[in-house]
Amino acid sequence: MAVVPQSKEVAQKAAQKSASKAAWNGYFSRYATLIVLFVGAALFLIPFYVMMAIALKSPAEVAATDIWSWPKAPTFQNFKTVLENTNVSFWNFFRNTAFIATVTTAGVIFSSSVVAYAFARLNFAGKDRLFMLLLATMMLPGIVTMIPTYVLYARIGWVNSFLPLTVPAWFGGGAFNIFLLRQFYLGIPRELDEAAFLDGASYFTIFSRIIMPLSGPALATVGIFAFMYNWKDFMGPLLYLNDPELQTNELGLSTYNALQAAQWHLIMAGSVLVMIPIIILFLIGQKYFVKGIAMTGGK
Repeated sequence: MAVVPQSKEVAQKAAQKSASKAAWNGYFSRYATLIVLFVGAALFLIPFYVMMAIALKSPAEVAATDIWSWPKAPTFQNFKTVLENTNVSFWNFFRNTAFIATVTTAGVIFSSSVVAYAFARLNFAGKDRLFMLLLATMMLPGIVTMIPTYVLYARIGWVNSFLPLTVPAWFGGGAFNIFLLRQFYLGIPRELDEAAFLDGASYFTIFSRIIMPLSGPALATVGIFAFMYNWKDFMGPLLYLNDPELQTNELGLSTYNALQAAQWHLIMAGSVLVMIPIIILFLIGQKYFVKGIAMTGGK
């Protein structure tokens, strides 16, 4: 009769030990993950720290200290000097880049959402084959199509204008963006479509009043990707924009780098100015960006 309580006591101790071990493993896994993420974030932030440190130093301090030291007397004069430069107009670069990035982002969101809706919700002959062909274009290097595309735009007179950088975004939006939105649309219950059909709604009504309002996080993700890519694009403007008045931020930085030679405090100040809008955009849309990535492909 005394064996049963002893067995219960042993079982309780074993359960407590197992629970304690599971809790310890959970804590270890959590803190190990945090440490790895912290180290990774620090490694990615090192170039930004160096850039900010040099941008806030005076010319004398840049010459007397190494790149890792934080300025003893931070100054914003470098930024003022960059913006007031008469040979290179950063205000003009900002205006051109903002126009291209905004128009292109709007085109990418509109066209990719329409195409993704067709692949996710409509049934038509050859849909799967067309989608596989679309995904195959992601494996095609950009250098392969660069020359034919340039010849095409040159023949129709689009070179030295914003048209080659903005118009194509309104015709497809890119294979990756279509794939991302299609996966998100597949996670939206089809019962919503069926209920709308019973009420007499058309495909366009379902797309505009049901799918689009529910796809805010995914659309924000696509928009952030598109805006950042076009804001930092160098090759496209280099190919198609010959007029200095039409140049964008990246071309302007390259020109400014050539003019300023080794004046790193001014070059880094210009780089920081170019990065500020992207940082602000990401901080504003971070919640939607993370939510869009996390929900993509979820049922």
